[in-house]
Amino acid sequence: MNVSFSGSGRDARKGATVSRPPGVTALSLFFAIGAITSGLSAVMLLFPGCALEPLWRLNPRAHDGFASMGSWAVLLMAAVCAASVAAAVGLWRLRRWGLWMALAILSVNLAGDTANALLAHDWRTLIGIPIGGAMILYLLARRPLFAW
Repeated sequence: MNVSFSGSGRDARKGATVSRPPGVTALSLFFAIGAITSGLSAVMLLFPGCALEPLWRLNPRAHDGFASMGSWAVLLMAAVCAASVAAAVGLWRLRRWGLWMALAILSVNLAGDTANALLAHDWRTLIGIPIGGAMILYLLARRPLFAW
């Protein structure tokens, strides 16, 4: 799949055609799915008892955690949704800001998985550490593809 760059400023490849690697496409779709799930969570928290309420059966522990946060949970999920949309769009367009947004989200998630494993003794979160680390390393190795 080819992506045509356009814009101004520091984009040295202005007008050049660069192929988006399949891994970057997959990560863009990964963040798009994250945006959908976090957006759904925000809606379900904002409107408890709505038609989407049965979805909490997929992760009742998350529902309990968010419920204890009150209205802050809605704001958190809306922020995660917005950040995930930005990362998905930025990676899809091979923009540098999308790369940095994706790296920031993955780094925060990596820190959260580590903290949950060490502090809460939730050993299931350990699986996220090598996966998140691999995603970060993959994106860093493709950094030259991303334009301003």
